[in-house]
Amino acid sequence: MSRISNNPVSIPSGVKVNLAGQNIKVEGSKGSTEHVVHDLVQVVQDNEELKISANDSSKAANALAGTTRSLIQNMVTGVSEGFEKKLEINGVGYRAQVQGKVLNLTLGLSHPVNYEIPEGITIEAPSQTEIVVKGIDKQKVGQVSAEIRAFRKPEPYKGKGIKYADEHIIRKEAKKV
Repeated sequence: MSRISNNPVSIPSGVKVNLAGQNIKVEGSKGSTEHVVHDLVQVVQDNEELKISANDSSKAANALAGTTRSLIQNMVTGVSEGFEKKLEINGVGYRAQVQGKVLNLTLGLSHPVNYEIPEGITIEAPSQTEIVVKGIDKQKVGQVSAEIRAFRKPEPYKGKGIKYADEHIIRKEAKKV
C-alpha cells in the first residue's frame, strides 16, 4: 500500500472540487485545473477531504494511487496559493525584460533571446537580474523555469548564467601557472 496515498488531501475554504466519474476538476481563486484519474485509482470526497485508494493490490495500482494523491494535492495548492520559481541572472551585461507576452534575455550571445511566455504562466522581471515565474500548474512552472535556465546554464568558474534563486553553484578554481 502506498504510504503517500494514505494521507487524505484537505480542501481549504474557497476551493471547490467536482468529481464526475474519473474526472476531477478543482476550482479556486487563482483559476481551475482538471485531471483524469486512472482506472486503477479511486477518489472519494468526504466532507472537506479527498481520499485516494488503489482499486486492487497490484504494485502499479499502489504507485498510481500515490502519484494521483500528489497530483491532486498540487492542483489544490495551485488554485489556492499558486506556485512560483525565482531565477537569478549573473554576468556582466546579462539582463532580462518582459514585454507583453515575450521575455527578452540578453545573455552575451550574438543575438538577443526572445522567449514566448506560454498560456497559464506569468513571468515578472522585478529587476534586470531577477525573473519570477508564476502559475497554478506546478509542472508547467518548473518546465518554463528549466527552459529559461537552459538558455545559459551557470558555469563553474565565474558563476555566470541563469540559476535558480536557491541553487548553489559549486565553483572551480582556475588553472594555476
